[in-house]
Amino acid sequence: MELCLGTVQFGMDYGIRGQKQPSVEQAVDMLDYATQNGINNIDTANAYGTAEDVVGEFLSKKTIARDKLFVISKFRPNLLDDVDSDDYYRVMRGNLENTLSRLHTDYLDSYMLHSARYIHNDAIIDTLNRMKSDGLAKKVGVSVYEPEEAMKCIERPNVEFMQLPYSIFDQRMEKAGVFEAAKKDSIQIHSRSAFIQGLILMNEDEVPPFLIKARPIVGKISLLCQRHGLSRISLAMNYVKQQSRISHLVFGVDNIQQLKENINIFRESIPADIIEDIAREFTDIEADIVMPSLWKK
Repeated sequence: MELCLGTVQFGMDYGIRGQKQPSVEQAVDMLDYATQNGINNIDTANAYGTAEDVVGEFLSKKTIARDKLFVISKFRPNLLDDVDSDDYYRVMRGNLENTLSRLHTDYLDSYMLHSARYIHNDAIIDTLNRMKSDGLAKKVGVSVYEPEEAMKCIERPNVEFMQLPYSIFDQRMEKAGVFEAAKKDSIQIHSRSAFIQGLILMNEDEVPPFLIKARPIVGKISLLCQRHGLSRISLAMNYVKQQSRISHLVFGVDNIQQLKENINIFRESIPADIIEDIAREFTDIEADIVMPSLWKK
């Protein structure tokens, strides 16, 4: 498994604490450091504020050859909701061309739908694949949220890339058999939300009132990490690392020191039996805790 640098923080204020986005210069420095230290996957999206522009600023510097990078972006969410199917191609191509312009590149290594419910629409998936036929994307896929959406991706022969949420707090994909089903498929899987926007890394008294239900869960993981002498970052990353069907862990950072620490921690290993023992304590956490889209701030 390898790391993929997520860039939502580079384009907007983001995270459970509403961390402020870094300056363009700081973000480009982080992209420089990441790509010079073994991270060649960059994840962004048209909906991440100015993130595509920031990544484009980095790419325009040409500090690393474009063909050495794997750049992922996503079609703007909900954009096809009121569009007639005859216009899907025009709208999708226009959105992708806007993304390519902002990124200062002429192709993506993967282009994904950001509205997972579109996975059920044959015409949208066919149109997405036209982007690949046009040479604008090497792979196409979907960023999913629910196990049934992931299963639909696996069923479709023309979806070859998937990003999904997976963490020690959010074990829904594993419990639903998604990874087992994916063993029979060549689909590439990236996971996100290992830290759930920083929730896993908080102390119990730091958890905001709108997530009061999460406080005892956060307290429990803190106690378990203390008992085993582990950092929560290491546990969060190592839990994802043990899933062999995931090729990349997508993570985000707010500053370069955090980036350096995460790269170093990712290289650490934790005995599998300890990970399994701790993970058993968090098998049934409710969706409105582990899915930020359901948080009622």
